[in-house]
Amino acid sequence: MNIAVIGSGGREHALVRKFAESEQVDRILAIPGNAGMGDAAEVIHGVSEMDFEAISGVCLEQDVEWVFVGPEAPLCEGIVDYLEGEHGIKVFGPRKKEAQMESSKAFTKALMAKYDIPTAKFAKFTDYDEACQYIRQTGAPIVLKKDGLSGGKGVVVAGDMDEAFAGLDELMAGGAVGAPIVVEEYLEGEEFSLMVFVNGDYSHSFEMIAQDHKRAFDGDTGPNTGGMGAYAPVAHIGEVYRQEAVEKIVGPVTRAMVEEGLDYFGVLYLGAMVTEDGVKVIEFNARFGDPEAQILLSMMEDDLVDVIENTRDKEPCSLTFKPGCMVGVMLSSEGYPKAYEKGKYVDFDDITDHCYISGLTQDIEGRFMTSGGRVLLVTGYGDDIAAAVEDAYANVDKVRFDADTLFYRRDIGSRAL
Repeated sequence: MNIAVIGSGGREHALVRKFAESEQVDRILAIPGNAGMGDAAEVIHGVSEMDFEAISGVCLEQDVEWVFVGPEAPLCEGIVDYLEGEHGIKVFGPRKKEAQMESSKAFTKALMAKYDIPTAKFAKFTDYDEACQYIRQTGAPIVLKKDGLSGGKGVVVAGDMDEAFAGLDELMAGGAVGAPIVVEEYLEGEEFSLMVFVNGDYSHSFEMIAQDHKRAFDGDTGPNTGGMGAYAPVAHIGEVYRQEAVEKIVGPVTRAMVEEGLDYFGVLYLGAMVTEDGVKVIEFNARFGDPEAQILLSMMEDDLVDVIENTRDKEPCSLTFKPGCMVGVMLSSEGYPKAYEKGKYVDFDDITDHCYISGLTQDIEGRFMTSGGRVLLVTGYGDDIAAAVEDAYANVDKVRFDADTLFYRRDIGSRAL
């Protein structure tokens, strides 16, 4: 069969490599793909992931049997509705209505409140002054989130009131009335990421969790990002907590969606936290996490086509993961998640097989240049987390770039050591 993967980041790079392992897959089309996918896929340059008409044309012309949508933006804008509804193309991913689980934090929070799914206390605001008053009454630490998509960067975790009001100014642009924001109770504990395959009332949760590192700098300091690194498995967060998440969050939220008339089909990402009051929801996303997908798909031994079709048919299944541990360190453009320069050269020829491209393009001579904020996920593998961390940073040392071009955290996986 022919498969199309929509997207151009590291998550989609991992999906392309995973589909390439399947004996059922003849061709993989990466739309628009990136400079690292050419060894496993036919990269369709010049077709935007938001150009649904052009994507449908490619899929129909190339007899694509399954489309797998990687990023959130096309999902939340209705790519599944268009490809399936207008052209009958099979897509693995939620429709626009169901993708509200990611596109609207207020929608998802209201759903959780209605069905008593454990999460942080929250309030929604469109009025700047009302939000200010609520923050003054509640105090810090406190969490502020944009209601819509923000690439992981529309979150402010404020440790004091100055940070809270600065974050409010940033998210609401200092206006009296603006786009909705959600103000949440600050939760303390260990975070983890759980991926779930969902089809209506059917769900299968990954048997392995991952842990992401959202803050830009070592020691979980600095602004939130799309993810500065990840690792799996997370041995110090025991299986009992994964099971609690499945029983008290995944099961109830899938049933709640059905009750609300939603027909979710695709990957549901649960960002959870182990608190002193049990496991609680931090966020839901309507797709694989990035960079968690790169790690988990690398560790997963199953044929992804089988998993997708088991989900479609609501067949019971179990996923298997290779032994050992994997760590990924994200190299990012200096200045990210704020302003940064592009067009800086990066050389990783010695470790290509250990890398997933997030934001690189090639010049006319084939040399890689930065084209985004998050640039390259460099991975390492080992029998235990210490060995995997050592291997990952040894591989990072083999990446060549000029000073002040890239930065990365040096403590990925440290919580597990």
